[in-house]
Amino acid sequence: MQAILAERGIILATLAGVPKRDRADLEQIVIVAAWRAVERGLYRPDPKLKPRDALRKWLHGITWRQASHYFGSAWVRRIVLDEQPLWLLREPVGPDLHAQVEARDLLRAIERLEPRHQEILLAVDAPESLSAFARQRGMSPFTAASRLRIAREALALRLSRWRR
Repeated sequence: MQAILAERGIILATLAGVPKRDRADLEQIVIVAAWRAVERGLYRPDPKLKPRDALRKWLHGITWRQASHYFGSAWVRRIVLDEQPLWLLREPVGPDLHAQVEARDLLRAIERLEPRHQEILLAVDAPESLSAFARQRGMSPFTAASRLRIAREALALRLSRWRR
């Protein structure tokens, strides 16, 4: 991580075309993406290059790709600047209170399920795929999918009983 942070200069130089208001956010995205790639073993430098030069080239590639994703995003392409300050907005800003209550109810319902159902339901939110989850536990992907379906049905039943 220290080596990646030491090369912030190449990251910032590559992000020169990004508006200043978004540059710091994009820099963080690049650093996190680089670190995750290192953790997954995707950083394989060319042995012919000096280690620092290889790292700088690799970081430049990651930064360039993240910048292209930034410029291609709908947020950047369709942004509409408004003269009206945010505090004059008439609609409430922030999370919806009803959505927060629904989320708490859902978490309580998941908490009351059997541990095997909790595990498979929470695995859906994990970065790994369902087949990777199944492989780690020595089961077939079809079994995992079936268990997920059963856990979802149990959750739906629990929620329907709770809300009556």
